Parts: sequence; C-alpha cells; structure tokens
Amino acid sequence: QVQLVESGGGLVQAGGSLRLSCAASGSMFRINVMGWYRQVPGKLRELVASIRSGGPTHYADFPKGRFTISRDNAKNTVYLQMNSLKPEDTAVYYCYAVIVTPTLAENNYWGQGTQVSVSS
Repeated sequence: QVQLVESGGGLVQAGGSLRLSCAASGSMFRINVMGWYRQVPGKLRELVASIRSGGPTHYADFPKGRFTISRDNAKNTVYLQMNSLKPEDTAVYYCYAVIVTPTLAENNYWGQGTQVSVSS
C-alpha cells in the first residue's frame, strides 16, 4: 500500500506565501514523478507543477515565476512553495505520484487534498 500525505494548506492574504508538502510512504520500488494538481468546485482538476526523479520540472503557465516545486528523494517528499498568492489560487491542492511498485507495476497515486484559500 502506498500513501501520500499532504500538509501545509491554509488561509493566507493575497500576496502571501504558503508551502505545501507531500510525503509518500509504503511499498515502493521507485518514484518516477511527483507533483501537484488543483481543483475548484465545478471545474476540472488542473496540473500545477511536476518534478521527475532526475530533477526536471514542468509548470503550468499560471504559476510560473510564483510557485516552485522541489523534491527530497531521500524523504520521498515533494514540496510546492507558493509565493505572491492570488485569490484565484484558491483551490484544493492534490499531491500525486507515479510510483513503480516492487512488482514493477507503475501506478498513479493521489493524496487526500489540502485546501488553500487566498483572501483579497
């Protein structure tokens, strides 16, 4: 069993910062990709950023220059540093990971989500 546990969400004023963390635990052979999606009610879940095991990152257009994704492979943890937050960043943020199990199956896993609310 693999679990992704997120932390770091909350309420912040516009212009403020938050740092999200997501730790993966359980039976894993390798974590290929870790990243973050977000979702607001009535809209599809959208990619925020992702990072591969070797370090390459990918960002959606909207967080570029404001959000930074990083990863600690030793801790199986991914971080999302969010600066210059805007009210439109308000959403539930979900951690995800593409993990290879000990049986060499590659599966997608999701965290439970953490609420980020930005007040104007």
